[in-house]
Amino acid sequence: MLPAKYRSVLVLFTAFWFYASFSHGSGFRHSTILDPHGKYHLKWRFDRGTITFEIEVETTGYVGFGLSPNGAMALSDIVIGGVTDGRPYLQDYFADAKRKVHRDVQQNYRLEYGRENNTHTVLAFSRDLLTCDTNDKDITESTVRVIWAYHSDDVGPSGPMYHGVNRGRKSMRLLDPGSKVNITSGTDFFNLQNINVPVPYKDTTYWCQIFQIQEVQQKHHIIRIEPLIQRGHENLVHHILLYQCDSNLNESELGASHECYHPNMPDSFLTCETIVFAWAIGGEGFTYPPHVGLSIGTAIDPVYVLMEVHYDNPALQQGVVDSSGLRLFYTPELRQYDAGVIETGVWVSLYHMLPPGMQEYVSEGHCTRECLQESLGQEMPNGVRVFAVLMHAHLAGRAIRTRHFREQEELQPLSHDEEFDFNFQEFQLLKEERLLLPGDHLITECKYTTKGRQNMTWGGLTTRDEMCLSYLLYYPRVNLARCESLPEITGQLKFIGVKEIQAPVTTWPFMIKSPKKYSNLSFIEAMDKYRWSKKRGKSFNEMVLQLPMNVRCSKWGQDEWSIQGTLVSPPEVKSEVKPPSVVCRSASEPHSGVVLLFTLCLTYSVVQACLSL
Repeated sequence: MLPAKYRSVLVLFTAFWFYASFSHGSGFRHSTILDPHGKYHLKWRFDRGTITFEIEVETTGYVGFGLSPNGAMALSDIVIGGVTDGRPYLQDYFADAKRKVHRDVQQNYRLEYGRENNTHTVLAFSRDLLTCDTNDKDITESTVRVIWAYHSDDVGPSGPMYHGVNRGRKSMRLLDPGSKVNITSGTDFFNLQNINVPVPYKDTTYWCQIFQIQEVQQKHHIIRIEPLIQRGHENLVHHILLYQCDSNLNESELGASHECYHPNMPDSFLTCETIVFAWAIGGEGFTYPPHVGLSIGTAIDPVYVLMEVHYDNPALQQGVVDSSGLRLFYTPELRQYDAGVIETGVWVSLYHMLPPGMQEYVSEGHCTRECLQESLGQEMPNGVRVFAVLMHAHLAGRAIRTRHFREQEELQPLSHDEEFDFNFQEFQLLKEERLLLPGDHLITECKYTTKGRQNMTWGGLTTRDEMCLSYLLYYPRVNLARCESLPEITGQLKFIGVKEIQAPVTTWPFMIKSPKKYSNLSFIEAMDKYRWSKKRGKSFNEMVLQLPMNVRCSKWGQDEWSIQGTLVSPPEVKSEVKPPSVVCRSASEPHSGVVLLFTLCLTYSVVQACLSL
């Protein structure tokens, strides 16, 4: 037991710490609306160890808030509270695998305050980011599936009543919410927008249209791009890409729209290959940092762009007409640097294949040191600075990270998401810009699950196919559009026993000649015929990660760096960054802030300062 004078000092310091923590900057920096009708508002702030929420809901009954592993109720971490007879209440719950709600023995959510009027309930509560409670969900920088609910009645003696239709989910990044910087009112903008496009009656459609960029008499910078998604089509429009086209394009092509990658697609569409911007489902738009902008108006800037809209229509809706697009804000007040985009990862191809029935399968797309040495060595020997990353995969994707190597030593990842959500993909600003040098090496690593699938999953354009990409926003702009790789096909075919393919190759996919069991089958059919198992799938994965890689290293337009098309081996990694270990403390221990304060007061200098008060 501490002497009385030490206890009084500790109490005084604890009170001071508590007041400073919750009164200094008590405003919530981040906010969003969770429901489509504007009835459920969420605000939050966080520091290195804790997060504090405030929810304001249009109800006088209970409100529920939770963190889910997949957006569903099962196995969720839930908190339920309200205000009754003027007194706020809050309880920590969890849902089991059968969605039954239980009160958590370890109550890790702390009620801060609550109030209620005739229409709304407001609750504020906090918790540690990592509670080490198996019924709680860790809050990290990865994507979080937030679930919400409310009811007109408060929680009774038998527990909360079923919320009915007053519920929903939203994917977001609580600890890395991105930039919400507002641009100056009155900033000029222009729209690139489809007008009444008839969405085809099929699962996946890529629709392309050519537009002319806003004409300006001098150089301007685009400083923000945001989606214009037609109301009700939020799940139909999966992503939008902007490509720079040949500036000598015939103006008669303007306004031309057609299904992309179709045999009858206009030839002019093939001149549009350099990515200018990428938006994906769930994203709310992107504001460039104050010192960077997307240049328009100079000789090397886009004059014409092709907008590619990916329509995802698994329900095969008929008669759908869409007018979605993008809004671009621009200004004559120039920033210091011009931004560029580099597409990195796995070159989109059938050669990127995932066996069925795998709980986890890993793909790696390399932006090789050979490509960066040649391109940056000639264009920008001092390197470029990456300031944002968009990571992209499809339905099988579960986790993505963009790894960064220098001299075969691994640096901290450029970006990572250990809980990737196909329905939530947007550019993430880096906390600190990252210098990318000639000779560096990047690996876009994607983890997938193909559990429940009966056939191979192929690299390709549809959402049932797969991709593994990272789009890097960087400055200053250089002539590098794509830096990717693809495992060579020969080793993959040998794994299933293919000995010879039919030559010359006259069809795509090409045909197998021997052995007899695969004779006259395409390589796709042969891969699907092979009897896959978890063990064989794991062995295949290990083999593919060691195969030589085809290098893709392309410039703007249709030009290539000389390294393109060569075969290189994956790098030998000398050291690998390991995630930090988490030390759990007992639930009975005091809050971490008190522990920290007590620890500080045990040092000689701090004790002397304490005693002098």
